[in-house]
Amino acid sequence: MTNGAKNRKLLILFGPVAGIALFIAVVWIASVFVHRSEYRDAYRAPAATADATPRAEGLAAEKADAETKARAKPYEESQYRAFPIVGSRVAIWAVAQLHLLFAAFVLAVPIFAFIVEAIGYKTGDLRYDRLAHEFTKLLSVSFSLTATFGAFLTFMLIALYPKFTNYLMSVFSPTFLPYVLLFFFEAFFLYTYYYGWGKFHPLVHLGLGLGLNIVGTAIMLIANAWLTFMMSPRGVSDTGAVLSVWDAVYNYTWMPINVHRIIANVAFGGSVAAAYAAFKFLQAETEEERAHYDWMGYIGNFVAISAFLPLPFAGYWLAKEIYAFSQTLGLTMMGGAFSWLFIIQAVLIGNLFLAANYYLWLGMGRVEGVQPLQKFIKYLLLGIALCFMVWATPRSIIATVSELRAMGGSSHPILGYLGVMSAKNTAVNILILTTFMSFLLYRRTGKIATVTWAKRGHAAQLAIFASVAVFVIFLGVYGYFVEATVRIKLSVPQVLSVLCAMVSITAIDVFLFRGARRTGEVRWGRMPAISQYVLIFIAVTFTWLMGLMGYVRSGLRQHWHVYGVIRDQSVDAFTPTLGFATKVVSVTVLLFFLLIGVVFWIASLHDRPDFERTKAS
Repeated sequence: MTNGAKNRKLLILFGPVAGIALFIAVVWIASVFVHRSEYRDAYRAPAATADATPRAEGLAAEKADAETKARAKPYEESQYRAFPIVGSRVAIWAVAQLHLLFAAFVLAVPIFAFIVEAIGYKTGDLRYDRLAHEFTKLLSVSFSLTATFGAFLTFMLIALYPKFTNYLMSVFSPTFLPYVLLFFFEAFFLYTYYYGWGKFHPLVHLGLGLGLNIVGTAIMLIANAWLTFMMSPRGVSDTGAVLSVWDAVYNYTWMPINVHRIIANVAFGGSVAAAYAAFKFLQAETEEERAHYDWMGYIGNFVAISAFLPLPFAGYWLAKEIYAFSQTLGLTMMGGAFSWLFIIQAVLIGNLFLAANYYLWLGMGRVEGVQPLQKFIKYLLLGIALCFMVWATPRSIIATVSELRAMGGSSHPILGYLGVMSAKNTAVNILILTTFMSFLLYRRTGKIATVTWAKRGHAAQLAIFASVAVFVIFLGVYGYFVEATVRIKLSVPQVLSVLCAMVSITAIDVFLFRGARRTGEVRWGRMPAISQYVLIFIAVTFTWLMGLMGYVRSGLRQHWHVYGVIRDQSVDAFTPTLGFATKVVSVTVLLFFLLIGVVFWIASLHDRPDFERTKAS
């Protein structure tokens, strides 16, 4: 062994020993300095032998007094609490809107899934059974998200608006136990209906679907009582004391909201289901998949448009009841702070009608051969465009001072006549008739009636359509020459005439094309990609429209929690601007479609092959 190696060994041994010795030395030196007199604390007598100074005695007395006052402080319920960044109202607004959108979807899908399954059972066509099952696949995750947002909304109301929430609970406490029990029943029916597909007799399974729809509707009716009471309270004294719970439930706008929401939920659910089919169509890799999802999108859109056509009538009924309860609310809604929001509503509704008709016109291309009925599309498009322009024309125009002077007021001297309800009622009724005619043309594509009375049947249908259109236009013009009360009542015969026309024309059409001769086969899946984007556009537009109209209904209360009974004393007791409201609704709609995209993705996992099986192959 060399001397260098020996030295390295000694250094390895000596290094740790030197380090330990150095550490001991540092500790010893530090202890010596600490125990020297100059580092010791000054001598103080024990606390027991020292007299309390006046300052210390005062501090102790203050502390004892503060503790006594704290114990004696009475409990005071906080009226409001603030939510960080966005504020309490916007936070409640967004969560409530998301909860209602998912609840509408969960309530609507079982309705047309049940109808589609019943059609499949009646006809023996397995396509309908498969379609109903695929619709139901979307419910499981959606139901969980609905319950989650509902719980989130409840906790936020308790935390942010405790006094108002406590008042609503005191009024509607008898409805809470049935509400919770119905949720248990809904979960039972929902999961049994979904996981029991093919495991029960078809009639038993249809019974489960019927039970699911009944329970879901009952839940909606109870919840609607709470929100409509806030807008049109009944069954309470002027100071808010409960006089009758049943009157509080059956308030002035409860039944109109029930009817309006059932119809709107079906239209909304159908549009979202059609958007799901469009999403799957665009992802499809085989002709068979495209054909199935094209047919699924058609059924979903058919359900949505069928429910959308009578929806304005339900909206008129709701508006009529709002006017009947309070003319102030009615004037605020149609001629006050929310009047311009109805212009946005008109634009959205017009876009929905255009998109729905465009999808039907594209659908004519599914049938082989030349379609002679397509030549009528340009006339339908012209009628829809004219009605759209009338429907979207405002009564008063935002203009500069010079422009107002030139017009002689806020209303245009010519176009101002199109901004009143007579013109708008007429326009929307003609829009509905035109869309109904587009559906009839689509239904007749590739078919020729073979019954002996075919010409008379066609003439009768055309006569009904023309006479009703003339009658609706006549009442609209006549409305300019009568009082406002009479003008409002004229909307009823307009609505009834359109409904009668739709029912009678459909009845004739069913018998007219029974056993019709086909000129070409329907080629499902042969739709252009733009048709699927139209379905997605309809779903987004309808969701945005629901959000804006929900804001109008809630915003009518302005600075009242319960209109005329419980005043809003929070910092948010004002009506948001239209721009701010549209931003909140737009962000909420975007969040909903991000979440519904997650629902679509989770539902699609069911169709994917197992990982191990894919790996083995």
